[in-house]
Amino acid sequence: QVQLVESGGGLVQAGGSLRLSCVASGSIFSINAMGWYRQAPGKQRELVATITTGGSTKYADSVKGRFTISRDSAKNTVYLQMDSLKAEDTDVYYCNVLAAIPQGMGNKLYAYWGQGTQVTVSS
Repeated sequence: QVQLVESGGGLVQAGGSLRLSCVASGSIFSINAMGWYRQAPGKQRELVATITTGGSTKYADSVKGRFTISRDSAKNTVYLQMDSLKAEDTDVYYCNVLAAIPQGMGNKLYAYWGQGTQVTVSS
């Protein structure tokens, strides 16, 4: 199994910054894409940012220029640096990892989710 542990959420004033971290551990052969999603109560979970093994990134339009995703592959860790935070960034943020898990004679890809970390931006 794979465990994801997120940290770094909290309360910040509008215009401030937070840095989220997510560490993956367990029986992992390799990690492909890593990313962050967010979800407000009663709404669908939406993509915030993703990063591939090769370092290619993708951002939601609403966070472009303010958020930066990065990863430390040696540590199986993904980060989300959030600057110029706005009240509308208030959500629960979830880490997502696409990992190859050893199974039998080969590996199989699975998607895993963290438990979520609350980010609250006060206006």
